[in-house]
Amino acid sequence: MLGRELISVVISTYNAPAFLAVSLSSFAGQTDTGFEIVVADDGSDARTQAVVEAARRRCAVPIRHVRHADRGFRLSRIRNLAIGACAGTYLIFMDGDCFVLADFIAQHRRLAARGRFVSGKRSYLRAGVTRRIVAAGQAPGWGRLRWLGRSLVNQCTRPAEFVPLPDGTWRDKKAGEWRKAQACNLGVFRTDVDAVNGFDNRYAAHGLEDSDFILRLIHAGVARKLGDHGPVVLHLEHPRRGDGGPSPNTPMFAALEASEVSRAADGLVEALAEAAVNPG
Repeated sequence: MLGRELISVVISTYNAPAFLAVSLSSFAGQTDTGFEIVVADDGSDARTQAVVEAARRRCAVPIRHVRHADRGFRLSRIRNLAIGACAGTYLIFMDGDCFVLADFIAQHRRLAARGRFVSGKRSYLRAGVTRRIVAAGQAPGWGRLRWLGRSLVNQCTRPAEFVPLPDGTWRDKKAGEWRKAQACNLGVFRTDVDAVNGFDNRYAAHGLEDSDFILRLIHAGVARKLGDHGPVVLHLEHPRRGDGGPSPNTPMFAALEASEVSRAADGLVEALAEAAVNPG
């Protein structure tokens, strides 16, 4: 169990300040305030710094901004640098194009279990409601019941996710399955992150970097626990990256699938050591 230990929320972002503003605003009213936020910034321009500074003035919990230079897709590296800045016992990874409900931290805390990582779900917002929220510059602060109603009129997907369910053995039914688990809503103990050496820095293009991390956790004996009907995130609508074709990372991930490797050869330790010498 997690108890009252500190949680660190790692929010990944890249040049999407309007979305990040909404994401950060949703943490100002959490029912559980035992957390900090670390923004993992993959080389954004000065607008993102301004958003973080504004959020610090509104949010009672600490917000750190970890950034490196814009040298292409280096999401794994910046997540590793953000992990290095985390003070929490438990880490929650999410993306800056998502926002959360007021019970998000509390839901993750109640599901956290040693030897498990928690993979939560996303509800995808439609374009119209996304535009209105982004124009307002902050998350609406609606509760589960209201979002359930919105989903029933097709303003967002997965209405069942707004109905919370208790813990139980049913959450372990995909314990060894990496598919459809992503780091847009993922809770994991810091000790397990350290054991697999964080994210693999060699993933220098979009695709499968989350799956690599999750599969290595499973190889290390950390089982998946379903976060369904628990800590849901709401995903702001925007065009997807890439053309939907095969990721250039596919051969590297296929090699991992065929192995029992759990620790990244170029991961958290290497990213922190490199950054100590070359901060960019």
